[in-house]
Amino acid sequence: MNMISHLLQRWLKLPPPVTRNLAVQRDLRVPMPDGAELLADRWAPRSGGEALPTALIRCPYGRRGVLAMAMARPLAERGFQVLIQSTRGGFGSGGAFDPLRQEREDGLATLDWVIKQPWFGGSIVLVGVSYMGYVQWAVADALPPEVKAMIPQVTESALTLEFLRKDGMSLETPFGWGALIAVQERPLAMLRQPFQAKKIRRALSTLPLNQADVAAVGRRSDYIQDILTHDADAPRWAGLDHSDRVAQVTVPVSSIGGWYDIFLPGQLRDFRILQEAGRPARVTVGPWTHTAFNNTGVLEAIEFGLAHARGEQPPHRLPVRLFVMGEEAWRDFETWPPPGYSPQRFHLQPSGALSTETAGDSVPDRYRYDPADPTPAAGGVVMNGGGRVDNGSLEARADVLTYTSDALEEDVEVIGEVGAEIWFRSSLPYADVFVRLCDVDPGGRSANVCDGLVSLSGAEEITRATVKLWPTAYRFKRGHRIRVQVSSGAFPRYARNPGTGESRATATTLRAADQEVYHDSAHRSAVILPIRSAGSTGQ
Repeated sequence: MNMISHLLQRWLKLPPPVTRNLAVQRDLRVPMPDGAELLADRWAPRSGGEALPTALIRCPYGRRGVLAMAMARPLAERGFQVLIQSTRGGFGSGGAFDPLRQEREDGLATLDWVIKQPWFGGSIVLVGVSYMGYVQWAVADALPPEVKAMIPQVTESALTLEFLRKDGMSLETPFGWGALIAVQERPLAMLRQPFQAKKIRRALSTLPLNQADVAAVGRRSDYIQDILTHDADAPRWAGLDHSDRVAQVTVPVSSIGGWYDIFLPGQLRDFRILQEAGRPARVTVGPWTHTAFNNTGVLEAIEFGLAHARGEQPPHRLPVRLFVMGEEAWRDFETWPPPGYSPQRFHLQPSGALSTETAGDSVPDRYRYDPADPTPAAGGVVMNGGGRVDNGSLEARADVLTYTSDALEEDVEVIGEVGAEIWFRSSLPYADVFVRLCDVDPGGRSANVCDGLVSLSGAEEITRATVKLWPTAYRFKRGHRIRVQVSSGAFPRYARNPGTGESRATATTLRAADQEVYHDSAHRSAVILPIRSAGSTGQ
């Protein structure tokens, strides 16, 4: 085990441990109010662990193996005792796993149990990524005084609901997660993951989609059926959105996100709510995707969480720390979005141009979208993989329009919320508009910065499609060009629009559509970028 400890220290670039001599208590039984018992493992130094703060991790993916080694061991070696608990219905914990629904009651009961244990050292820090961060928000407004800090990473307080918007269903992430949890306890599940990923990708093309769970995992999945059938505002999801609890949080919160993370918009929303409520909070956003494991969470638990657990203040820094892509440098700000950045419109022009000037008279650009051969996703925001990629193959497709600026005469820095207004018409009433912002280097390579999609009804009439792209922090360097892509899909990240208005769960007919994008003086299609104003320090 010491070999693993040394490898983790080197891989994660961690400070030296206080000790490498750990003991693990397995399968501690944590009673829930309804009689179910959830299992937990306690990691602690072999001597003196009882006096240490507890890092609590509540996890739906098991308590052993790589997960425990990468999360529990580094913290237990550096000042914490760590309790990693399997959430309800998985890996030996009692009850039935009903994703997202029981985490408030179970989380509060777990906190109450921890405080009563003879080994409890007087303080708790909540840590964890993704689902393990969501369970923190589920209890965040009702924490006992023994909880001293929260460190939610690549997560947000409403989790699944952003994917299930009526005006743009993100298919790949919730479906892929549902398939993952359906098979994760099968024998050799870890070794079978590459094969399983291929099955999932093939299954996403199934018609009707409500048969895709069987194609992916061999049986029906209640969660997958739910995400296909119920939009974000459906009663089925009542109680899963904990964003109304965020303003009531009183413990210090340090959130960690990524520019290509699936939960970034909600995570920044949660931070803004905390900051506007005057709560002690900070946020760090790096150039990461959802599964890009790095040392930031462990270091923040040690620097920020451990300090608060001991009644101390962590080293001072401004509340907002952002990695500015393009510049490839970290910068600190007071707020999100930072001051000094003003919205500027870059207008789509004839002949594929992009300019801050408005276009005059022009005819619309046209393309044909066929859901039987959907415009594919390339990199970007997905649960596994993604990030910045070469967009050359995507932009070569006939169903992708591009609009590109002249070479920039000076750096253009974009930090904040990004949006687009695209005047659009389809030959069908139902259509999607996908917009992607790209950076084109002097060699012609186009790399994606951020993007977003909106679904339209009534699209047979000229319609202004308002598209909210992912937030970003990006510096377009002098000599580079700014590019905007417009298309009607990014499959399988977003569910393909069949063009018929049928339910996404039961649709079996796919209709191709002829799309038009307008950019004349009466229809000023544009991407809106928050640009650093002249004379602003930006930090």
